[in-house]
Amino acid sequence: MHHHGYLWTGPKQRFDQEALRRPPYPDPPPAGSRPELIQRYREVVAEFNVVDLPPIETAYWLLKPRTLVRGTWDEPKEAAAWLGERLGEYAPRFTVETEREVGRLAGLVESAVERLAWGGDVSLGFYLEHPSYLSLAVVTCSYERAERACPLR
Repeated sequence: MHHHGYLWTGPKQRFDQEALRRPPYPDPPPAGSRPELIQRYREVVAEFNVVDLPPIETAYWLLKPRTLVRGTWDEPKEAAAWLGERLGEYAPRFTVETEREVGRLAGLVESAVERLAWGGDVSLGFYLEHPSYLSLAVVTCSYERAERACPLR
């Protein structure tokens, strides 16, 4: 078991493009569907695996290009330390003042260590100034997720 870190920051309006943050349905729209529905399905099929937007389900980061991996760690504490460094880096830009509190950020890192240790994922999101959004994720890559190949293989 190991852990991959992901970071995305960008305009909130782009983050809100939920169709590109969800994997496509396994079956295309039925024959006779509205042309815009068929076109949207084709767009999602073509773009979901390559677009840098954070997926709705954290584990789907593993389907994204390996170039989006910001770090890989064998130990949960190492992965959580990276998360803590990113929180410290971006906290001054958080729009909600209480989210910047050092004790709160330390609690998020401590919680991340626990969750990663048992094989869970961590996903955090924060609004930044200039209606931007920060998405941080650490995904556990393990044999239980064999259907989602490790991005570094």
